[in-house]
Amino acid sequence: MEDIRRSGILLHPTSLPGAYGIGTFNQDAYQWVDFLAQTRQSLWQLLPLGPTGYGDSPYQSFSSFAGNPYLISLEQLVQLGLLDQEVLDRAPTFPRDHVDFGAIYTWKLPLLRHVADEFAVRATPALREEFAQFCTENAAWLDDFALFMALKDAHNGAPWNQWDMPLRSRQPAALQAAQSEHAAAIFNHKLNQWFFYRQWLALKAYANGKGIQIVGDVPIFVAMDSSDAWTNPTEFFLDDQFQPTVVAGVPPDYFSATGQLWGNPLYRWDVMRANRYSWWIRRIRAALRLYDIVRIDHFRGFAGYWEVPAGEETAINGQWVAGPGADLFYVIREELGDDLPIIAEDLGEITPDVIELRDQFGLPGMKILQFAFSTDASDKFLPHNYTRNFIVYSGTHDNDTSWGWYRHTANDHERDFFRRYFRTDGHDAAWTLIEGAFRSVANTAIVPLQDLLNLGGEARMNLPGRASGNWSWRFVPEQLTGHLADRLLDATLTYGRDPAIYAGKGREAGGQSGQQQKGAGAV
Repeated sequence: MEDIRRSGILLHPTSLPGAYGIGTFNQDAYQWVDFLAQTRQSLWQLLPLGPTGYGDSPYQSFSSFAGNPYLISLEQLVQLGLLDQEVLDRAPTFPRDHVDFGAIYTWKLPLLRHVADEFAVRATPALREEFAQFCTENAAWLDDFALFMALKDAHNGAPWNQWDMPLRSRQPAALQAAQSEHAAAIFNHKLNQWFFYRQWLALKAYANGKGIQIVGDVPIFVAMDSSDAWTNPTEFFLDDQFQPTVVAGVPPDYFSATGQLWGNPLYRWDVMRANRYSWWIRRIRAALRLYDIVRIDHFRGFAGYWEVPAGEETAINGQWVAGPGADLFYVIREELGDDLPIIAEDLGEITPDVIELRDQFGLPGMKILQFAFSTDASDKFLPHNYTRNFIVYSGTHDNDTSWGWYRHTANDHERDFFRRYFRTDGHDAAWTLIEGAFRSVANTAIVPLQDLLNLGGEARMNLPGRASGNWSWRFVPEQLTGHLADRLLDATLTYGRDPAIYAGKGREAGGQSGQQQKGAGAV
């Protein structure tokens, strides 16, 4: 990654404003990019963009390659003549400040099926040709994913390792019969993927044109109930019934006496090593199509991961197992180039081998300011202990908001140390952390939008371990005030985080208006 000072904002697209219950790649998304450009931000960081299921977590996706149909802009489908505006005019009334995922599921997905049913008669020849080309170019993952989703629909959402054995084991005759029986559903899922890619890549190009790079998130593990596991069972620890024999988690620590039992299937690294990590190469290549920079979540798992026997109720009875280490990254570098645009999420229980692996390939790690005040001046998360090759955050999607942290989550020692460290009375705690991140020597500073808006814990994106109520926060347009833009711009320029400064020229703020959105761009 480039050795320059820059800054950005963490905001998942579902949190964008919009008329139909969830943030999408519509006009509001283009106006958001305009705001980033106006305030001289260089980065927009997202959570994973894959399709989500029960619980709505972007970290438990049905595919590492597919996109979330919830993010499709229905307004753009109207512009293409594939949907009537009258249908949107009859939409239910959705909340503005949060996502009601249940309501989206029951309204938007059937609407997209309706679009698929009418595509043959409503699409122009050019659109039909573009869709066919997309299907051909992406067949390596798209065919299996669309069939997987169609079969989940047919099984009322049951996970694939509970299907009848011929489908579970992917017997050719069973797959061929399913493709014929569920042709309409398969077409629907393929069409949704074309809409997603078409719209997202157009939005990404718009951001790139304004000097803004996209930071995307790649979880190290995949969901058990995913097209990835169904189509590549030999690369995971599964028994002859396709049930996991061991699963992922993290051991007991200061935060949890029983650890965290994630339940993801674990990779058979010996099998992957034998085929030169072909699945991982495809995965990273696909991620670099969607994003400019990839943050790998739980990077420490490449050095060593916590393996828990399947069937355990907690993560206590696990063991550390060596990961692929440098061997994987040598192959990735051979296949994708020497300068890997990868961020290593190096949080949690970090051992010397994790740091050695990160530094061997020059990958930037992460610093979280909310973590900095629990000990003393030697704490590695305090800015005076940083070196340049890091990304510093005020907090992440898994933390409380910074104002919520100061008001409620932090203990008395942390609050006192925070006030003494920054020489503040704490009345503007979120912005104190933001400016602390921006003035640090770390090359990159990224803050969640909730912190810029000085919101409390009610705007938290995720509380690990909470069964419901996560991932639903949205902002409303009137929150992006002129005062906020001025304050963010001032901090960006004051602490030298506009890369144009170092190029010897200014970057035009705003650039083309979001009104010039076309919503096109062939994949």
